[in-house]
Amino acid sequence: MRRILVALVAIAAAVTAAVYLADRPGAVTIVWQGWRIDTSVAALALVTALVVFGLGWIVAMLRRLIAAPRNFVRARRERRRREGYRALTYGMAAVAAGDPDEAERHARRANSLLNEPPLTRLLAAQAAQLKGDAAAARDYFTAMLAEPETEFLGLRGLIMQALARGEDGVALKLVERARELRPRAGWVQRTLVELEARAGRWETAEARLAEATRRTAIPPDESRHHRAAILYERGRAAQAAGRAGEALKLAGQAHHADPGFAPVTAWYATLLAADGSARRARKAIETGWRVAPHPLLAAAYGELHADEPPLARVKRFERLHDLKPDHVEGRVALAEAALKARLWGEARRHLTEAGIDRDDAAPRLYRLMAALEDAEHGESSRGRRWLERAAQARVPDPGYACNVCGFETATWTALCPRCHSFDQLVWRLRPGSGDVATAGLPPVMAGPSIDAPRRAVVGSAALPPLDADVAQR
Repeated sequence: MRRILVALVAIAAAVTAAVYLADRPGAVTIVWQGWRIDTSVAALALVTALVVFGLGWIVAMLRRLIAAPRNFVRARRERRRREGYRALTYGMAAVAAGDPDEAERHARRANSLLNEPPLTRLLAAQAAQLKGDAAAARDYFTAMLAEPETEFLGLRGLIMQALARGEDGVALKLVERARELRPRAGWVQRTLVELEARAGRWETAEARLAEATRRTAIPPDESRHHRAAILYERGRAAQAAGRAGEALKLAGQAHHADPGFAPVTAWYATLLAADGSARRARKAIETGWRVAPHPLLAAAYGELHADEPPLARVKRFERLHDLKPDHVEGRVALAEAALKARLWGEARRHLTEAGIDRDDAAPRLYRLMAALEDAEHGESSRGRRWLERAAQARVPDPGYACNVCGFETATWTALCPRCHSFDQLVWRLRPGSGDVATAGLPPVMAGPSIDAPRRAVVGSAALPPLDADVAQR
């Protein structure tokens, strides 16, 4: 609109000038070097305008000719830049699609077209990783350290490679350097906790965990569970060194950090009982049972009342079961107590309510029923049939499974026996199927942290992410 107004004004001005000159033609005489020119004012104005226009056009053409080489070079550079970024985009897409040859081809083309080493090195490093050329990828990542804008990415690549080679010490030094660059990066904070724990430096790991929690790199619920695991390991070390008081104190802190953490709570109750505090031990187990019933808690509860008559023990376990009446572990514990008290009907009822008639019942239920049949009727074919069903069960007994590599084990440890991931063993009702026990704990975080390097170490896919309302350590 503004241009139209300017054009209209210019046209109006020209028309007005032409009309003005036409009404007042006047006369102009030019005498120069013996020449005399007689003309009108309008003709002189027109000739002057044409001369000015011609000179302007000539000047413009000369400027175009002079600038032509520079414009040609600039256009060629811009074309190469567009083609280079197109190759970079295609290369990134090939990396995402897992096509190493296509990614490498586009990386070479992008490198020849673009004068931006940081971007092309990143693509080349990823292409080399896809092809399994660790040496080439390491060279690219190392070269990226020289550029401020890619130093952090280069460090992450080198950290992943160090972890894949099992060089935790090298990885720790690189992570420390990454922490100096970006202390708020979540995966940096999580990796520091992980590596300190793998090295067995539990006090340092606890300090790293506190920093990661303060920077919100680790959610509070997960942080409490990690802290309980670290305090458990510190307490075990103190117990092995003969420092019983320190071990009891650390066990108490671990229990209060995460009461539903069964290995910690059961161990804490054992230390309390050994210290003569049976009432506190019973209270600790009951607190943990309310959060997440577990066979370890049932076993520790039975040890507290091992000297009581069998019928009294049944009453004890009925009280424990009432704290979480809908949980299968309470039924199993009651069935075992009733079996020892020779209450055959009660034991059978509890096993039925625990799900022994289901097709996917756990082998432990079949074994308990076999023991019940043998105890009630003596050695019989009934007991053998139940044992055969236990051997042919489709699902395993509940156990721990690593949330990173899938390794299954009957006992909890702070570090996975296979991939050495810290605090990733999760209690699962059916380890082979991925089902987990019910509890109000958060899912295991598998975010942009050390998970990718850990998978590289293990060489297998991790288990499916846990549901937020059914995850239990």
